Amino acid sequence: MTERHQDTPGGPERGRTPGEPAGPAEAGGSAEPDGRAGRDGSAAPDGRDGLRRAWDELVSTARRTVADGLVVGTSGNVSVRVGDTVLVTPTGVPYDRLTHDDITGVALDGRQVLGSLRPTSELPMHLAVYRATGARAVVHTHAPHATAVSLLVTELPLVHYMAAALGGPVRVAPYAAYGTPELAENTLRALAGRTACLLRNHGTIAHGASLDQAYDRTAQLEWMCRVWLLSASVPGLTPALLSPAQLEEAGERLRGYGQQP
Repeated sequence: MTERHQDTPGGPERGRTPGEPAGPAEAGGSAEPDGRAGRDGSAAPDGRDGLRRAWDELVSTARRTVADGLVVGTSGNVSVRVGDTVLVTPTGVPYDRLTHDDITGVALDGRQVLGSLRPTSELPMHLAVYRATGARAVVHTHAPHATAVSLLVTELPLVHYMAAALGGPVRVAPYAAYGTPELAENTLRALAGRTACLLRNHGTIAHGASLDQAYDRTAQLEWMCRVWLLSASVPGLTPALLSPAQLEEAGERLRGYGQQP
């Protein structure tokens, strides 16, 4: 979701009618308004319908993070990759106000190719994840329990085997100012071999093959952080933790979990 503090006092810039594509001089892109590939070839091959469906799912996911208490206001951000175009939540716009006309998209190099609203201030972090992984969706939140844990440890203690579903022990990326290349670099290091991590004094980020998967990983991470905080808060008792061997065994079992094709 979008970082409110990045906006100008007047709010998000709307120099054109919402939904009108940014011109090359303003956004560096040339995607056509119907989502077909422009001169730079950066728009998704799915065309207008595919982009609109992805945008609808992105907005739904962004609203879900608010409803589930993972963010407050316009904090956090969500993105989804469609072909070579990354659709992102715009900065400083409440999610219940987003419509089809507010579609916002960038190329993988950050050039805006769709829409008139400015993309999230955390765009460098999202794009770094897409360039370094096979992710198709990224969810960033300011989830309260996860953020609290990020202040206390460098790695979430192994309180539950679902850590294996995120690739292993969840690391905490060192603090860096929001929206900076340094934060993006710290995030990538913490995500090495993982699909989620904590951001110190900031929140969480998770990626996946779909928005549903990225969101589910975000929610699972927040739940594990809450479990650790609750268990660690009991006076005189120390939480029992899993061993690396136990986590590895759980990971093997999880690979066969659920309905198999």
